[in-house]
Amino acid sequence: MTITHRHIDVFRAVMTTGSVTSAAAMLFTSQPTISRELAQLEMVLEFPLFDRIRGRLRPTARALALFDEVQRAYIGLDRILATALNLKAYEQGQLSVICMPSLSHAPLPAVCRRFMNEHPGVGLSITPQESPLLEEWLTAQRHDIGLTERSTPPPGTTMEPLMVADEVCVLPEGHPLLSKQVLSPEDFAGERFVSLSPADAYRKQIDEICRQRAVPRNMVLETHSAVSVCSMVQAGIGIAVVNPFTAQAFAGKGLEMRRFSISIPFHVNIVRPEHRPSSPMTELFVDSLKAEAESILATLPR
Repeated sequence: MTITHRHIDVFRAVMTTGSVTSAAAMLFTSQPTISRELAQLEMVLEFPLFDRIRGRLRPTARALALFDEVQRAYIGLDRILATALNLKAYEQGQLSVICMPSLSHAPLPAVCRRFMNEHPGVGLSITPQESPLLEEWLTAQRHDIGLTERSTPPPGTTMEPLMVADEVCVLPEGHPLLSKQVLSPEDFAGERFVSLSPADAYRKQIDEICRQRAVPRNMVLETHSAVSVCSMVQAGIGIAVVNPFTAQAFAGKGLEMRRFSISIPFHVNIVRPEHRPSSPMTELFVDSLKAEAESILATLPR
């Protein structure tokens, strides 16, 4: 005969409750069964665990030493069980998200708030990164989810659209052009213009539109991000055309939005690495992304 987990359960129950009767109730069994299995354990160990004094059990010094070790083992088991239950309920873990810097300003904060309110035990890691490093890190499977404006998935990933909305005009508070609800390229003639860097794909589209229509702009400032563009417009430096999500985050704080008469679609796509271990938290975060996207699109100027 060898020691079994059942023997240890019985020993722990007797030590915890202080009697065979209470141990039997704790383990949902009978008193004779507890007595029999306790006697079997002592026989295997070849030393007594309890002194029997007037029908009561008093642990020996060896029993107390053994109980300390049993407790340590059960604490470890309890932690394993708690971890498993938390994982089942998605109440802990870490989700890694990489995105364009503009999206880390808007709409990602609202998405994170929505997600963390619903799943407060999950940690989030947000990494803003410009292309091409963003796509390279997704290919390297370094993140659970990526958000990009590019339409082609990086190697080793899959892609699905999240939302698309037209670029908008942004103007400082009190600007004369705010009298119009829709601005055309001709409205930019002679205006102080804040623009993204020359390599930006959306900057190139705007430049081409103005070139085709022979619209001379006063290009006063270039900067690398939509957040920086909006900050410059907010400061009254000039007007600009940017993605609607960043513009909306600044709207009403010294900056106003207007529709642009020409459609320049701004795409946001969800990228998932194909070879990174899957997590149910990923799908939950995507659900939050989609819910927030619907909310944002409903408020944008059409």
